[in-house]
Amino acid sequence: MSDDNVNQLLRKGELIRLGAYPEFTWPAVLVGWFLGAIIAVSISYAALKLGFSIEGSELAAILGWGILRGLMGRTSIVENNINQTIASAVNGASSGIMFSIPALFILSNKPGLESVADFNVPLMIFACITGAFIGLAFVIPLRKQMIDFQRLPYPGGIAVATILKSPGAGIRKSIYLFGAAIVSGAVYLVLSLNHVEDINVGALINSAFNPTGDELVAPVIPGRYSLIFFASLMTIGVGFLSGKGGFWFGAGGFICYWFLSPMLSLIGTDEVKNLVESPLALRGAIYKPTGIGMLIGAAMGGIIMAFPLIRSAITSMSKAGKDDKDESAHQDELPIWLLAIAIVLGAALLIFLAQQSAVDMSWGMAAAMALLGTLWIWIAGVIVAECVGRTNWSPLSGMTLIAVTILIVIANTGLDKPQTIISSMVVGAAICLAISQASDMMLDLKSGYLVGGVPRRQQMAQFVGAWLGPCIVIGLMFLLHWGAQSGQAVQTASAPPAVNQPATEANGGQVTPSQDSVAAKGQTAPPSEPVNYVPKTGFGSERLPAPQADALASVIEGIVDGNVPTYRYVAGGGLGFLLAISGLGGIGVMVALGFYMPFNIVLTYTIGCILRIVSDKTAGRRFSEQVGIPIAAGLIVGEALVGVAIAMQKVFWPSLETAQETGQLWEVFRQTVLQIF
Repeated sequence: MSDDNVNQLLRKGELIRLGAYPEFTWPAVLVGWFLGAIIAVSISYAALKLGFSIEGSELAAILGWGILRGLMGRTSIVENNINQTIASAVNGASSGIMFSIPALFILSNKPGLESVADFNVPLMIFACITGAFIGLAFVIPLRKQMIDFQRLPYPGGIAVATILKSPGAGIRKSIYLFGAAIVSGAVYLVLSLNHVEDINVGALINSAFNPTGDELVAPVIPGRYSLIFFASLMTIGVGFLSGKGGFWFGAGGFICYWFLSPMLSLIGTDEVKNLVESPLALRGAIYKPTGIGMLIGAAMGGIIMAFPLIRSAITSMSKAGKDDKDESAHQDELPIWLLAIAIVLGAALLIFLAQQSAVDMSWGMAAAMALLGTLWIWIAGVIVAECVGRTNWSPLSGMTLIAVTILIVIANTGLDKPQTIISSMVVGAAICLAISQASDMMLDLKSGYLVGGVPRRQQMAQFVGAWLGPCIVIGLMFLLHWGAQSGQAVQTASAPPAVNQPATEANGGQVTPSQDSVAAKGQTAPPSEPVNYVPKTGFGSERLPAPQADALASVIEGIVDGNVPTYRYVAGGGLGFLLAISGLGGIGVMVALGFYMPFNIVLTYTIGCILRIVSDKTAGRRFSEQVGIPIAAGLIVGEALVGVAIAMQKVFWPSLETAQETGQLWEVFRQTVLQIF
């Protein structure tokens, strides 16, 4: 550019940059760590509630422009790309950990397995970090094959690149996101203070047509339809982000409660008919184990469908090794010899961690588990990277379920039940983190490819962020579990007729609301159900369903006890397998989750899906992308952060909850301020 042109642009007040754009910088690293922590907390919380995770790269890119450009005045696209790479690497632990480790807390409620929750926390964190690094080392050499040569679309990577190329729009999206987060957080705080978790629309309708509450009048909406909505803006936000892709999740729930339940009420035995009138009991007896079987079948079908990709992966590894001999390759990629060393050292460390996870673990068994786990990381990582590249769907949970099942079969030959479960989960969590990081790395490399980033720098950034996620998410996991256990049971009979307090699954999924509450819903309560109850707390409860981890816990328990509900698993597995090989990516897992999840969550999630479809049809996709998606992301972040803050309050300041119940909240705040000053 000539001096005259430079002077002309300067007179117009435009910013002139000479030389290379900043890319891997300390501002990018620090902002990436900060945003990664917020996103990991938010999406981990959502994963515990809904059973599936969402990609954090778009959210990180939006917030990155808000901070880097809006607050710091930095304008480099590739610098924000490094920020979102680090942030999404931190968030990679959200699904990897929340789909696996909470199973230990769920299993600790079983007689004889109480000790499985007392695992070595630092050892578990190191195992997760080790697995993440192994997964990255395996998948990085596949970049050229999958992105440069095969040109896989990676829809998520394209969406992130679009945000990165629009810094001005990114700032506007940040404003929408922050505004929605404030609204969502405030709404959730009000609902939590009033102990409201569900809105019983069925009771509203029945009350409108039967204001006197005459028990002889048949309800307009029978209880079997379970027309109760989960009071959660976060769930609506997740549904909006899923859009049409979330249709099959909702379809699974509607098939259960609006098709199968009415059919069973007509053709079932008297026992089944009574069961149908208690939707939670029906879910615990039929739909939940069927959903678990479907998850297993869908995972197996996904592996069979993707098995030819392993051959492509071998070709990619060979091609990467040849390219590494060229001098130019060192400028674009991390050297293959360095990645090979990382894999070998990671496998050796995983052997050591497996041996230390159980007192009676032999070195031979530890080596067998760790080496099998390393092999599975490679196979599953390649399959997941290819699936994400073609469909933006990741069979992460199914891959982890299969891996942990195989590990338990190995460990169960020489260890007692608690040691078998803990050691298998240590290696299984490492596998889950590895698969999660592998798919995230390829998605980020696609966005970097589109905006002109240097792959080697992005690969380094992924390692810089991958270690932090397990530290944050495992800490959050303990916080939420302790906070949920500190919660007080609220008697359902005290609730207004239009609002339903959280239902529980005590005693094998039996419904335990009071007789008055059930009558208000138009349902018939079993006579043996008590009025006063103490709901199950922590992971696996209605408050923190952790459905993926709960499914994993159910499979583990069945294997170690030799008490698997075979006919339900087989029936569900066959259906999930057929759906998986149908060619519609992810349909088997999504329908299975619809079977498995409480229907109140499915209903609220469906609202978000419908809003997205309507928005795309009426206002256009551009409006949904520019306005709707940031608002939906804000709904997730706001409710999640307030939910975590409430859990922190219950763990560290339990006196505030007691004060709230006794009307002395202001006095506690006043005393706290006096103590500080």
